[in-house]
Amino acid sequence: MKDYLPLIIITIIIACSKPKENDEEPILNEAKKFFSPLPDTFQSQDNPITKQKVELGKMLFFERRLSVNNMVSCATCHAIEYYYSSPAPKQMGALELQPRNAQTVLNAAGQFVQHWVGNRKDVEDQAFKSLTGRAAFGNPSEEEVVNKLKKIPQYVELFKKAFPNERDPLTAENIAKAIGAFERVLITPSRFDKFLKGDKKALTEQEKKGLKTFIEVGCVVCHNGVLVGGNTYQKFGIFEPYWKYTKSDSIDEGRYVVTKKDEDKYVFKVPSLRNVVMTPPYFHDGSVESLE
Repeated sequence: MKDYLPLIIITIIIACSKPKENDEEPILNEAKKFFSPLPDTFQSQDNPITKQKVELGKMLFFERRLSVNNMVSCATCHAIEYYYSSPAPKQMGALELQPRNAQTVLNAAGQFVQHWVGNRKDVEDQAFKSLTGRAAFGNPSEEEVVNKLKKIPQYVELFKKAFPNERDPLTAENIAKAIGAFERVLITPSRFDKFLKGDKKALTEQEKKGLKTFIEVGCVVCHNGVLVGGNTYQKFGIFEPYWKYTKSDSIDEGRYVVTKKDEDKYVFKVPSLRNVVMTPPYFHDGSVESLE
């Protein structure tokens, strides 16, 4: 027995030090294959986040004077009380109705493009083009809104603080950068993130069962990654026309209106499912009122 004792001790040490396969329940291991926790911010090399930029961007997000009629702000279509989205299927801009449902701005900076059809490359591009978009702020030119803000001393000083190295900091591009910086910190971590980081008790048994079903039936083919979506384009209505099920009032050809390529007909950006319970109605035209 003495001859075998060292071997037994070594075997016990190895067994105790080796991570057990069951340390994490199977659904957690499976979830980690498809999802990742949210970061603290969504950084941009072209628009580094600073406290001054974020504070200015927050003011501008709620500033109605950005619009041609002083009636519309970013928060008109992306309202705080509706999780930075809109309860209307389509929201009215300064001059005309928006063509599609206003998605939430929460976590939006992490998506690979902006808008349902990807005609905005990032949150800064979205903010910049909103200045003159008829379904957004409706200004005849960027210069018009810049000149309006330059008449407000507080904004002149805030732009100097946010962009201290620029001779003329109050520009349309910097309006967009400030709003973009604010949106890049609108991050909403949840119990799902705690679960992905290893807290097995963060989700209820019913939620884990739902997650297992979500993975098994193939929802993760489109809805995956950090944002549970928001990172690919997909055709809406793969087997049958989508409007047969959504009962949409009109048929939207999706990215085709941008690219004019037949293969892009009825193709849309896959929406993120972060905060999805709080942001009805659903789909690009707001045609469905509930998750069920």
